[in-house]
Amino acid sequence: MDEKLKLVKGGAPKLALVYGMRLVDSDKLLEVEDALVRVAEGAERRVTMHVIEGSKEHIRRQLLQSVEAFFDLFEDGEP
Repeated sequence: MDEKLKLVKGGAPKLALVYGMRLVDSDKLLEVEDALVRVAEGAERRVTMHVIEGSKEHIRRQLLQSVEAFFDLFEDGEP
Protein backbone atom coordinates (compact mmCIF):
# COMPACT_ATOMS: atom_id res chain seq x y z
CA MET A 1 0.00 0.00 0.00
CA ASP A 2 1.45 3.34 -1.07
CA GLU A 3 1.34 5.98 1.63
CA LYS A 4 2.25 9.57 0.87
CA LEU A 5 4.40 11.59 3.24
CA LYS A 6 2.58 14.36 5.02
CA LEU A 7 4.19 17.73 5.59
CA VAL A 8 4.10 18.68 9.23
CA LYS A 9 3.59 22.37 9.87
CA GLY A 10 6.47 23.70 11.93
CA GLY A 11 8.75 20.78 11.04
CA ALA A 12 12.50 21.22 11.16
CA PRO A 13 13.91 23.16 8.19
CA LYS A 14 16.41 21.50 5.84
CA LEU A 15 19.76 23.18 6.48
CA ALA A 16 23.21 23.28 4.87
CA LEU A 17 26.38 23.55 6.95
CA VAL A 18 28.97 25.69 5.15
CA TYR A 19 32.56 25.14 6.23
CA GLY A 20 36.12 24.85 5.01
CA MET A 21 39.40 23.63 6.49
CA ARG A 22 43.04 23.77 5.58
CA LEU A 23 46.21 23.18 7.60
CA VAL A 24 48.97 25.72 6.92
CA ASP A 25 52.29 26.53 8.58
CA SER A 26 51.25 29.05 11.26
CA ASP A 27 54.51 30.98 10.80
CA LYS A 28 53.54 31.67 7.18
CA LEU A 29 49.91 32.65 7.81
CA LEU A 30 49.44 36.33 6.97
CA GLU A 31 45.68 36.94 6.94
CA VAL A 32 42.32 35.18 7.09
CA GLU A 33 39.23 36.88 5.69
CA ASP A 34 35.57 36.08 6.22
CA ALA A 35 33.91 34.09 3.45
CA LEU A 36 30.80 35.23 1.60
CA VAL A 37 27.79 32.99 0.93
CA ARG A 38 25.07 34.01 -1.50
CA VAL A 39 21.59 32.67 -0.85
CA ALA A 40 18.26 32.89 -2.67
CA GLU A 41 17.11 36.22 -4.03
CA GLY A 42 20.64 37.65 -4.02
CA ALA A 43 20.99 37.91 -0.24
CA GLU A 44 24.51 37.53 1.13
CA ARG A 45 25.66 36.05 4.43
CA ARG A 46 29.12 36.21 5.95
CA VAL A 47 30.88 33.16 7.32
CA THR A 48 33.37 33.97 10.05
CA MET A 49 36.64 32.14 9.59
CA HIS A 50 38.53 30.91 12.67
CA VAL A 51 42.18 30.06 13.25
CA ILE A 52 43.38 27.43 15.72
CA GLU A 53 47.13 27.06 16.21
CA GLY A 54 48.95 24.13 17.79
CA SER A 55 49.77 20.50 17.15
CA LYS A 56 47.45 18.42 14.97
CA GLU A 57 46.03 16.76 18.09
CA HIS A 58 45.46 20.11 19.84
CA ILE A 59 43.76 21.48 16.71
CA ARG A 60 41.57 18.37 16.46
CA ARG A 61 40.45 18.64 20.11
CA GLN A 62 39.76 22.38 19.86
CA LEU A 63 37.88 21.98 16.58
CA LEU A 64 35.60 19.31 18.05
CA GLN A 65 34.90 21.53 21.07
CA SER A 66 34.14 24.45 18.76
CA VAL A 67 31.72 22.37 16.68
CA GLU A 68 29.90 21.26 19.84
CA ALA A 69 29.70 24.88 21.05
CA PHE A 70 28.39 25.99 17.64
CA PHE A 71 25.51 23.52 17.79
CA ASP A 72 24.78 24.43 21.42
CA LEU A 73 24.41 28.07 20.33
CA PHE A 74 22.41 27.07 17.25
CA GLU A 75 19.84 25.27 19.42
CA ASP A 76 19.20 28.52 21.27
CA GLY A 77 18.65 30.67 18.18
CA GLU A 78 18.04 30.92 14.48
CA PRO A 79 20.44 29.83 11.74
